[in-house]
Amino acid sequence: MDGFLVAFAVSFGVVFLAELGDKSQLMALTFATRYRAVPVLVGITVAAAVTHLVSVAVGYGLGSSLPTGWITLVAAVAFLAFGLWSLRGEGGPDGDGAEDGPRARAGGGSAVATVLVAFFLAELGDKTMLATIALAARYDWVGVWLGSTAGMVAVGGLAIVVGRTLGRRLPERIIGIGSAVLFLGFGSWMLVEAVPQVWGPDAWSVALGHPVTGWVAAALALGGLGAGAGLWARRRARRARGAERTRVG
Repeated sequence: MDGFLVAFAVSFGVVFLAELGDKSQLMALTFATRYRAVPVLVGITVAAAVTHLVSVAVGYGLGSSLPTGWITLVAAVAFLAFGLWSLRGEGGPDGDGAEDGPRARAGGGSAVATVLVAFFLAELGDKTMLATIALAARYDWVGVWLGSTAGMVAVGGLAIVVGRTLGRRLPERIIGIGSAVLFLGFGSWMLVEAVPQVWGPDAWSVALGHPVTGWVAAALALGGLGAGAGLWARRRARRARGAERTRVG
């Protein structure tokens, strides 16, 4: 029993401190501004339990051979997709926190699934997973699993409290834009880390020095400007329709 308690306490403390201010806590805060607290907490709990169970089960030998580069690359693409989805769905017809905004539209099941997938991908190969593997090699594995899971849930719970407070005070439009910026930032950060792991330390230098890179960058910039203009026009049209309905009513 003493071994279990020591493992639980050490794992809880290590994970709690490691996750404070980390991208996972910021993700929890972001999700809490868009979804209800319970689905977000359930998603975090399930993702943390599965991730840390994998860490404990595989052991250090297999854990060190996990394709973390490819996992990070997949997570980066997923986060970029979340960011674009947040941009596409931000704001209701009147853009000021109407009931049909993203938070109201999302059901509990879809919110849990979204949070679960995002956290699972973000934590695979992360420093917390590696720390859990190292702890499991030294301490009781059940204590390590439960302690690390509880530590992550506690950090997520703190972020949810802050996120819900912001969600009640900020308009839906600001929440949507802020969520998109955070997810696109997370995705870009993870993409920068993943490319050298997958294609070698000089991958970015080779890519940036290639003559095609300039054309690709220009195309992406034009595409981004076009998408932004389209979203702006769409919001203006929604506000115009809302104002027209108000006058008619």
